[in-house]
Amino acid sequence: MSPQPSHVVAIIGGATAGAEVARRLAERNAEVVVFDMNPRPYGKIEDGLPRWHKALRAKEYASIGERLAHPSVHFVPRTKIGRDVGFAELVRDWGFSSVVLACGAWRDRPLPVEGADAYAGKGLIYQNPFIIAFNHAREPDFAGQRFPIEDGALVVGGGLASIDVAKLLMLENVRKRLEVRGIHADVEEMEKKGIPATLAEHGTSIADLGLQGCTLFYRRRAEDMPLMEMPADATPERAAKVEQSRKHILNKAKEKFGFAFEPLSIPERLIVEDGKLVGLVLRRARVEGKKLIPTDETFERRGSAVISSIGSIPEPMPGVSMNGELFPFTDLTLGRMSDFPSVFSAGNVVTGKGNIIASRKHASLVADDMVEKFLGLDPAGHDGEEKLIERAMAPVAEQAEAIAAKIDQLPRIPAHMLAEVRARVRARQAQVGYPGDFAAWIKQVTPDGFE
Repeated sequence: MSPQPSHVVAIIGGATAGAEVARRLAERNAEVVVFDMNPRPYGKIEDGLPRWHKALRAKEYASIGERLAHPSVHFVPRTKIGRDVGFAELVRDWGFSSVVLACGAWRDRPLPVEGADAYAGKGLIYQNPFIIAFNHAREPDFAGQRFPIEDGALVVGGGLASIDVAKLLMLENVRKRLEVRGIHADVEEMEKKGIPATLAEHGTSIADLGLQGCTLFYRRRAEDMPLMEMPADATPERAAKVEQSRKHILNKAKEKFGFAFEPLSIPERLIVEDGKLVGLVLRRARVEGKKLIPTDETFERRGSAVISSIGSIPEPMPGVSMNGELFPFTDLTLGRMSDFPSVFSAGNVVTGKGNIIASRKHASLVADDMVEKFLGLDPAGHDGEEKLIERAMAPVAEQAEAIAAKIDQLPRIPAHMLAEVRARVRARQAQVGYPGDFAAWIKQVTPDGFE
C-alpha cells in the first residue's frame, strides 16, 4: 500500500459512482478502500441491465475495473456494510478519514396497494430480483431467487426499467413457444431484430403462437412517462417536444416487442385466490393540467403474475435513521448527514433513483435517439448507447470531484491510524478470500461463459 497517503477513505459500493469517487481520491494522494456486497463490483451495470446490453456492460466493466485496479485503491468484496461490518463501526472505529456512500438504490419501491407485500413471491414479483435472476439464472451456482416467466403477466410501472421488464417477458415467452416447435431463437438476437421480424422469418406471429402477451399499466398518460426527463426550465415548445418523444418511444417499443399498454390506470386492490395474487383491481384516472384525478370507474385485470417496476430506492442502513425513502441528507450536493459529519454520498443513493441513466440536472442532454438506442429501438440496436451513460453520469463526475476536493481539505491521517486501518482491511480481505489483486479476483469469481 502507498507509504504516506494524505487520507484513507472508505467507499461503500464499487460500481460506477463508487469507482469514480475512488479514482478522483486516488489522484489526490488518498488511499481508498472500496467495500462491495457482491463478489464483483459492477452494481446496476451487472444486475440492473438485462443481459442484452452487452456492449454497454463490457465498456462499463472495463471502466470500473481500470479505476479499482489503481495501486492506491483496495477492494474488499463480499462485505455488506450494516450486515458484515456495522456502519457506525466503520465510520467511527476503523480510523478512516471519511466514508463515502455510493451503494446505489437497490430496494424496490413498494407496490402502493394495501397488503401487497404479503404476496411477494406468491404472485407478486419485484423488478430488482426479477432482473437479477434473468441475468444470472444460467450460472450453475446461482443461489438467488428464481422466478417463472409466464405469459400474460401484469407489469405496473412507466419508466425505462418497466419497458425492459415488458421486453423480457415477451422475448422469453416467444423463445419458449418457438422451442416447442423445434425452433431455437437467441434472446439477444431477437431483442436486436424485434419480435415481429424474428417471427416473420419463421412464418409465424405472436397470435399464431397462442401468446396473450404482457400488459404495462401506468397511472398517467404515455406523454407523462419518465422515458425522458423534462428539463426544469423547459419552454412550452420544449415540453411539447419531450412529451411527443415519450409517446414515440413507447409506440416503437410496443411495435418491436408486442406488449400492451394501459394508461391512466391506478392499482387499487388485490385479487387473491387460494393464497396467491392473481390480478388487480385498477381505477381509471384522468389528467387535468398536472393533476391526476381518479374517476369512479374501476376494472379488473388478471394475469400469471404482477410485476412491480415503479422505481428503486436506497436500502436502509442499520444504525442510520431514514427520512422517508432516503437517508437524512442535510446537503444533497455532497450527500452529507448531520449525525455522521465525516460521511459523504454520491450517485443514486442520494437521488433515490435506481435507473442508471436518470439525471434531472442534465436532462436536456439526453436526446430521444439515445434513449431509443438504450431500449434497442434504433435500427442499429444498442450501438452507441454508452454515450447515454456518459452524458447521464456527468452529475456523478461533478459530485465525485466536489467530494474529493472536500476530503482533501481534512487533516492528514496520523501514521498510527493509517497502520490500524490497513491491518483491519487486510484482515477483512483475508476473511473473504480476496488475494489482493483485482484482475485475478475478477477472473476467479466470473463464471465460465459469463461476461
